[in-house]
Amino acid sequence: MLKMQVLSQSGKKISELNIPKEIFAYPVKEHLLYEAVINYRANQRRGTASTKTRAEVRGGGRKPWRQKGTGRARAGSIRSPLWKKGGVTFGPKPRDYSYSLPKKAKRNALKSALSMKFAEKQILILKALDLKEPKTKEGAKLLEGLKLDSALIVDHHQNKNLFLSLRNIPKVKTIDFNHVSVYDVLNYKWLVFSQKAFESLMEKLK
Repeated sequence: MLKMQVLSQSGKKISELNIPKEIFAYPVKEHLLYEAVINYRANQRRGTASTKTRAEVRGGGRKPWRQKGTGRARAGSIRSPLWKKGGVTFGPKPRDYSYSLPKKAKRNALKSALSMKFAEKQILILKALDLKEPKTKEGAKLLEGLKLDSALIVDHHQNKNLFLSLRNIPKVKTIDFNHVSVYDVLNYKWLVFSQKAFESLMEKLK
């Protein structure tokens, strides 16, 4: 078994915790990390881009000039895609970009990301993440005590004070352990867990 230190909110060592080797010594599979990030970003897309075809653009009901005899090219509508202010050919329409990865691939990608962070010594486990009140000042004090500039902080969603205190601080994101994604783990320098959230995530990944 591998071991990690459990720290206080000021960064002092309290105890040690056994961590599963099958997760934190998992081989880093770059292709899985790539697939997981692409999947996450695709699922975040709103897919609302829209253009009008020649049938949807207003106007153009009358033929602009007669078919023959004018010396100009024949034209049936002023809303042809060839004309200024005409319709768009093969333009985007609202669509759903989201898709699912296999469960095993998602789990293994997260293991890869956690293993990589562990190898880089950028994971912290805190005994608890308890703040006195939901104020940004309290959140800033926590980050200052741990000397963190960019961090993904993971706890249970019931910890309202933590979530409210950190939500306005740049380069910091707080999430419930159930919503930890490969994208977020890679997007922030430090990964910080409460001990309770860490144990819950390990149970989930088994």
